[in-house]
Amino acid sequence: MGEPSTSDPRRARGDLVGRARPRPVYSRRVTNSGAPTAPDPAARSGLPAARLREIYRLMALARALDERAWILNRSGRVHFVISAQGHEGAEAGICAALTPGRDWLLPYYRSMAAVLAFGMTPREVMLGQFGRADDPGSGGRQMPAHYGGAAHRIFSSSSPVGTQALHAAGIALASKLRGEPQVTTVIMGEGASNQGDVHEALNFAGIHRLPMVLLVENNGYAISVPAERQLAVRDVAVRAAGYNMPGVIVDGTDVLGCYLAMRDAVARALAGDGPTLIEAKVTRLTGHSSDDQQTKYRTEEDLAAGRGRDPLPAFRDELRAAGLLGEAEEAALATEVRGLVDDATDFAEAAADPDPATLMRHVYAEPG
Repeated sequence: MGEPSTSDPRRARGDLVGRARPRPVYSRRVTNSGAPTAPDPAARSGLPAARLREIYRLMALARALDERAWILNRSGRVHFVISAQGHEGAEAGICAALTPGRDWLLPYYRSMAAVLAFGMTPREVMLGQFGRADDPGSGGRQMPAHYGGAAHRIFSSSSPVGTQALHAAGIALASKLRGEPQVTTVIMGEGASNQGDVHEALNFAGIHRLPMVLLVENNGYAISVPAERQLAVRDVAVRAAGYNMPGVIVDGTDVLGCYLAMRDAVARALAGDGPTLIEAKVTRLTGHSSDDQQTKYRTEEDLAAGRGRDPLPAFRDELRAAGLLGEAEEAALATEVRGLVDDATDFAEAAADPDPATLMRHVYAEPG
């Protein structure tokens, strides 16, 4: 975000928390030339080459599905898009430390990569985008990107932001009471982190040492409101001290930095040491949604800086430099992703709409 302007309210009141900014951890060290000092991602992460390529594939698939959704919106075939472009690196890295089928995920509307990591298919994502009857999140009742899937332990999203934090605390409490080794991860943006529900959930999680992780994806904007007008502190992570839990700041465009941060948080949760708040500094590459024009409130310099922090080409180049992603592998992956996106689009577009007669289903108790 850089230094606050002279109009920044934190500077005007001499906010010590705002000025004493903790340094990010887990992020790549770089030389004066900007090159990573430890270019071998396998050695840095402890992950095998095949797993690193899987993480890149996940990011590429999430990006391609997102880009297709924009094309469908602009051609009038879907009514709304809320984009995850720029957030894929944080979510792919975080989810690489989790265990789908064991752990619980409470996503938000930019969690495309996370829900794919937890087992949702491109077809299921597109069924939600088109609002079809077989949408696993809500049967076509929710807005697009309101993810959910009981079969994948993905808790259904709701439009009021931040509410999922309370649900996450409840799920984590249940895991602890049952003695089940599970980690509950809840994701939101920095704007949602200001909601009262989030405070209540973190306070409860801190008191009861719950196996829960809050991931705040801070892209600097709550729709059009910049961070300095949302937050009284520089970093969301400093709030963790008030709940007696670690607050970790990580470069959200550094995939393996996010993985390492989450690996430690998961180990802490499973050991019974309680929750962690991770703040990933990400970049938002599009407007807030298809109904937003961010050039009205962001400068060209700000937008250009964001494009320079795109995690997808950054991780691709990291793998290339280490000899872990060759041209043939990259070409095959691109072909596979394109085929998956085309298939998902065709499948969902041809699927049936919800039957109006089922409008009240899942609202009131039903016989039997």
